[in-house]
Amino acid sequence: MGPLFCFQSMPITIYFDESGDLGFNFTKPYRDGGSSRFLTVAALCTPPAKKHLPKRIVKELYDKFGWNPANEKKWADMSGSARTEFAAHAREMCDKHPDICLHAITVRKEKVMAHIRNDPNKLYNYMIRLSLLNFMAKHNLVTMVPDPRSIKVQSGNSLHDYLQIELWFNKRVETLLVTLPQDSQHCLGIQFADMLAGLVHSHYEDGEHPNFSTLCPRIQLARLYFGS
Repeated sequence: MGPLFCFQSMPITIYFDESGDLGFNFTKPYRDGGSSRFLTVAALCTPPAKKHLPKRIVKELYDKFGWNPANEKKWADMSGSARTEFAAHAREMCDKHPDICLHAITVRKEKVMAHIRNDPNKLYNYMIRLSLLNFMAKHNLVTMVPDPRSIKVQSGNSLHDYLQIELWFNKRVETLLVTLPQDSQHCLGIQFADMLAGLVHSHYEDGEHPNFSTLCPRIQLARLYFGS
């Protein structure tokens, strides 16, 4: 049987990061001893020739707001004006360059079943699969760039092996997956993904809607366990 997808000739680079945590302590408020109620994984997907464009957005934020480049700026520490600036410039970039894609998936953790909570790394793997696998299957070469300090995926196959198996055996495509972890401190692409994850997560976790409304039309969004 032939492949389910036709390859695009151009390779793709995917930077991803998450916002929230994989804990399930809901007896206390989030940020005050309790776990986040939502977890978001977000991905910046760009042709290699255009990866300088999202990085430029992050660099310009450092310059405009006087951030010390030696200290990575996380979404959680950004001012309201800096968050608004990110959303506006990310939307403008995506409008001008539709081949730069933004993906995000958010899980409502309070509705995750108990037996899944026992191995939350599998949940993390599945979230990335659900959000990105079909997109990956359209390309013959995918370079995945995670931050090695982010949530560790330790259950069974690594995230890399899990996705490669899904691509080859379930999607029946020849996509080659390459994983190149980078320290987000030195990778503006991962920092962009962190800001994207923070923007989406803040919408669900904190009711921060304006920036989400700005960028939402250019994000491929998925939600998990939001049903009753």
